[in-house]
Amino acid sequence: RVQAKGLALRIDLSALPQALVGDRTRLTQALVNYLSNAVKFTEQGSVMLSARVLERKGDKVLARFEVTDTGIGIAPESLARLFNAFEQADSSTTRRYGGSGLGLAITGRLAKLMGGEVGARSVLGQGSSFWFTAWLQSTESAPAFPRSMSPQALREFMHSHDYSNRRLLLVEDDPVNQLVAQELLAGAGLRFELAVTGTQAVEMASRTVYDLILMDMYMPEMDGLEATRRIRGLPGGGQVPIVAMTANAFSEDRQSCLAAGMNDFVEKPVNPNKLFATVQRWLERAEDGTTLR
Repeated sequence: RVQAKGLALRIDLSALPQALVGDRTRLTQALVNYLSNAVKFTEQGSVMLSARVLERKGDKVLARFEVTDTGIGIAPESLARLFNAFEQADSSTTRRYGGSGLGLAITGRLAKLMGGEVGARSVLGQGSSFWFTAWLQSTESAPAFPRSMSPQALREFMHSHDYSNRRLLLVEDDPVNQLVAQELLAGAGLRFELAVTGTQAVEMASRTVYDLILMDMYMPEMDGLEATRRIRGLPGGGQVPIVAMTANAFSEDRQSCLAAGMNDFVEKPVNPNKLFATVQRWLERAEDGTTLR
């Protein structure tokens, strides 16, 4: 999109330590949200990503990431509410540029999860700067994923098995977790649909035969355990692999998952390696006709 608009994209991360450890998925999503907005609202000129260290505590650093553009800018009275869910600068912005108004609210939540905060400054008609901070660990040698287990390697492996015709159902009510999971699944070339409540998941499973269901454990209206039990009672619902996504990995929670009819679980926050390996394992079992248990 930057190239299509003829914009200049500048990146300056020279003020950061060379090796940092943090949540790559959250950082990527927050930066993509800011950069996407900057490109969307900039017709000419440039978009710049920069970063610097604000504070150090032992081996921890508070990093500030900032995206600056030469776009349409935002009126002062609109800036304060932009990080609220479903907010746009004004209705004409929505009509002209589209968007749900969730991106900035999600970035705010992501920054908070990383111990930071968000902010912005802007001049109407001249451009905007959006920033967020995050606590990261500074180290001389940041641990790398083993090549055999890197997310990229797993994506390539899954592509080589061509799961593009398989259909997954992602059941998740939290907007941040939705974005993270959707980006990971889409990056692996997987087709999926989203249900935001347990009730909706049961309704969708009654209409569509899925090859795999990723089920959040705790949701309003109907939790993942009850949704799983009801799906198992549907015609053909006993055959679809259902994988729990839960922040509670204690043995009693695992037993609750199995007792409700789930086949496996993935811990939150989602580790891409574990997610891809689990999805791959159950899709292969379904493909080979292996029993679910």
